[in-house]
Amino acid sequence: MTLINGMPAHVLLVHALVVLAPLTAVLEILCALWPTVRRGHMLWLTVVLAAVVAVLTPITAEAGEWLYDQAPEHAPALEVHAELGDTMVYVSLALAVVALALVALWFAERRDSRRTLLRVVVAVVAVLVGIGAVIQVYRIGDAGARAVWGSETTASGQGSSSAGGGSTDGAASSFTSSSAPGRVSGMTV
Repeated sequence: MTLINGMPAHVLLVHALVVLAPLTAVLEILCALWPTVRRGHMLWLTVVLAAVVAVLTPITAEAGEWLYDQAPEHAPALEVHAELGDTMVYVSLALAVVALALVALWFAERRDSRRTLLRVVVAVVAVLVGIGAVIQVYRIGDAGARAVWGSETTASGQGSSSAGGGSTDGAASSFTSSSAPGRVSGMTV
């Protein structure tokens, strides 16, 4: 999948990950720290979201690699974004593992409610993975925004090309956004 309605798929899919991965992280932390939440339907919503993030991440990364390959040369900011983006697969797997650990904790608590050590371990791991996931999503998104818009934006909302972005040479020129002349919609290549 490279294009959706004429837009690079990465540009569209990445927004789902930017919302769903941090949401999953926050829900996992809530489920780990708040037993009432874990015993309700929120646990199963968290598991479904973790699975969606785990499936969507490699699809989004593949679409990003396709978009990256469309240009003959790459700005340094885009290379940073691509390198950071590659780590999202591991983040999504960590979120999936925490979701499975929460399910295991749920089953263990149904048999014996005195699983204090297991609760503490799952809570610590969920908090660490959750905070790490939110930070990494921010870092990847920030690098992507800098690759597209540069390090500054003007009052009119147009990005600065001082960070090496803004080129619409080659195959990527067909993705130029009308709202930002000279920019590639979603990513500068």
